[in-house]
Amino acid sequence: MSNQNFDQLTAYKFTAKTMKIAKQHIAKYPKGRQASAVMPLLDLAQRENGGWLPRAAMDYISDLLKMPKIAVYEVATFYTMYNLKPVGKFHVQVCTNLPCLLRGSDKIVNVAKNFLKISIGETTEDNLFTLTEVECLGACVNAPMMQINDDYYEDLDSDSTSAVLEKLKAGDTPKPGSQTGRHTSEPAGGLTSLKNLEGGS
Repeated sequence: MSNQNFDQLTAYKFTAKTMKIAKQHIAKYPKGRQASAVMPLLDLAQRENGGWLPRAAMDYISDLLKMPKIAVYEVATFYTMYNLKPVGKFHVQVCTNLPCLLRGSDKIVNVAKNFLKISIGETTEDNLFTLTEVECLGACVNAPMMQINDDYYEDLDSDSTSAVLEKLKAGDTPKPGSQTGRHTSEPAGGLTSLKNLEGGS
């Protein structure tokens, strides 16, 4: 983590629109327990600040929730979903945990590195892509997969990985989900039971 990036923004405040959402999150918790809203508020701040959390935003949330600054820093530095330095417009997070690795995530990483011409943890010169290696993203049955911003791209191979990145680079929107046409987490060959939703098998 770079201190320069961590401290880059010296002042921060939610917009009126974001503050309205923040208050809705805070209201979910009993009086005196507003610190429980720290994670959704950090997410709001990250989204409002181009995908990363400067210290000023964390300090602002600390004051808003009346909790120690260090407690906010602990949350932000523990969870990898929070970025403590700027990221590109498209944050490409490739899962390399065991199920994905067994299904070829190492090839997906290499395709992304070669296509983007960057290494893990780096951002392209045009600030369009940041490439990150992450642990389980919870889509093991559709491995290998990667998350780009809020979207999951699953059942990847070398060609489909390149196609997704190419579309994003061209300004298009690739279809999220399985890249093989699989419906959610059904067997790759299609349903083998429960074929008739109205009853029977």
